[in-house]
Amino acid sequence: MPGLWTGAVTDHIVVGDRVLLDVSFRAARACLEILARGETLLWASEVAYGEGITRLVKLAGPAAGLTRLAGVRLDDLAQTFNCAHIPLRWEAIAADGKLFTALDADLMLVPAGDQITTLALAGAYRPQPGRAGAELDRAITRSCATVAIGSFVAQVAGALVRPRRHGMARRS
Repeated sequence: MPGLWTGAVTDHIVVGDRVLLDVSFRAARACLEILARGETLLWASEVAYGEGITRLVKLAGPAAGLTRLAGVRLDDLAQTFNCAHIPLRWEAIAADGKLFTALDADLMLVPAGDQITTLALAGAYRPQPGRAGAELDRAITRSCATVAIGSFVAQVAGALVRPRRHGMARRS
């Protein structure tokens, strides 16, 4: 998938994705500010985590999917004249009932031209701790992380360009 990358580092999977948006940086930044105050980023996180877990169940069986998203933390939008980003964290409940950090990431916007903006996410994705997570093949975990992150970025991209009816997201 163009723009999507993952890599292994100790107990987590390094993840990232990016999409080019047919919208100016200024408009995208203003829209991201609105999205961060509302429920859209929370909803996109829930959908994306669910898609990742669905993939996990398909690849590793029902027992592997005994985790659910418990909460999403968003820090304030930080911005400069050519960058805007929001640190975010997905917290999930593992099969044993313990809370764990499933994702620590930055969601970023940077200008890519007069009317084009890059939406990117970079972070660390973690499988559930304990036996349930330890038994998962690393390639399966990476595949599920890729699905979840790709879904999240696509949901956010759609929300950023939706106010501009003529805007469309395209992969970079």
